[in-house]
Amino acid sequence: MQSQKKFEQIKSSSHTRTKPLDIMSAINNYSTFVAKRGQLDGQIQREKQSIIDNVNADRDTISKIQYVNSERELISLKNQEDDPSLRKYLVFGVQWISLVTENLISHPFIVLRRQCQVYNASKRFHLHPLTLLPSIVHLHRRQGLTTLWKGLGSCLLVRGMSLAIDDVISKLTSWPKDVNSRTTLKRFGQHVLLKCISIGLVVPFHAASLVETVQSDIASEKPGLFDVFREGSLRLFFWSYPQKGRMLPAWALIGPSVSLGVTKYLFNLVIRGVSSRIMLRRQSHMQENCGSKSHGNDTLEHQNSEIYGNLIATLTTEVIFFPFETILHRLQLQGTRTIIDNLDNGYAVVPILTNYQGAVDCYRTTIISEGFAGLYKGFGAMILQFAVHIAVIKIAKWIVTQITEGISNRPPPCIVQYYNLDCVAGKSSSTTISSSISSTEVDAPCEENS
Repeated sequence: MQSQKKFEQIKSSSHTRTKPLDIMSAINNYSTFVAKRGQLDGQIQREKQSIIDNVNADRDTISKIQYVNSERELISLKNQEDDPSLRKYLVFGVQWISLVTENLISHPFIVLRRQCQVYNASKRFHLHPLTLLPSIVHLHRRQGLTTLWKGLGSCLLVRGMSLAIDDVISKLTSWPKDVNSRTTLKRFGQHVLLKCISIGLVVPFHAASLVETVQSDIASEKPGLFDVFREGSLRLFFWSYPQKGRMLPAWALIGPSVSLGVTKYLFNLVIRGVSSRIMLRRQSHMQENCGSKSHGNDTLEHQNSEIYGNLIATLTTEVIFFPFETILHRLQLQGTRTIIDNLDNGYAVVPILTNYQGAVDCYRTTIISEGFAGLYKGFGAMILQFAVHIAVIKIAKWIVTQITEGISNRPPPCIVQYYNLDCVAGKSSSTTISSSISSTEVDAPCEENS
């Protein structure tokens, strides 16, 4: 019994000793919990504040982007309201420059080319431009620079006459003057027949214009403005027999002229259509790759594609049909007693004396006496002609580009291409920005493309 009592005393005494220790540990644990909770609350507050700051920054970024887009839309709307008249004048200017280049600036090289083609006894063939330069200098010193523009009036009159005949035939017969990809086969055949009749009626007048183009100014009388109509009419009326000497009758020139003219026209039509479509598709492909469409320059780009397509078609056609043109010009000039400038040196003058029986005889005689290169006499003048033509178009396009950029305040093409500004403009206008993206994520797509 004593031992049991003693054990209970020891147990109660030990229990009374450990109770203060448990209270202290509990207090310490509670204080630690309070401190940790305070730290957690502070961390939560900081995270909330950072989230609020990020949201506010994103809202500021979105508002800035919306402001920039709205300003850009206002500017584009203002430009769209102001640009149509300007763009119309620019397109008209490009068309006018191309027309002037084709009819006026290219005429001196056409004169040199035709003089080389009809001179069957020449020693120099002038297959490249370098051999022509000394002759041009000598002609300028002796006769003046205006000698290279001889026959310009008659050439313009013949071209106008051809257009007028096309218009008259189209009104009388309802045949189409122009064709496109939607033209039916029947209408296309009618158009070709219209061209055959038009070319056949213009052949005598074209021959008279050829004489005025190649004859020497110092050895011949200067023709009047409307002499081309008088000479052409006389040659047309003497249909079945020659007007004088070795001149071929009109019926002998109609067949080769119509065949060559229609073939050249159809070939030019095909090449022009193909080249224009390729250039337009290339332009649209470039715009699609960048993700933007330049509606303000569509008209100018389309006009440039047409001009370059026409230039490519004309160059290809002239190169391929150059030998046939040489033969036709020699047949048209035969028997006219024309004296031309000797382009072997640029000083003397020589008469043209030939006796061809027809196109086949002219081809055989030329191959035998001059070789195959004789069919390409004056090819260097054509190279000069198209080199000047391309240079004028390039200068005109640069001027139009500078005017357009100055009006629309658009950066130069080199800067646009280097910084990929078209891509940035196209994608910024078509991308929807959520409230969780940052400003660095906005610029990421264009940085990857650049």
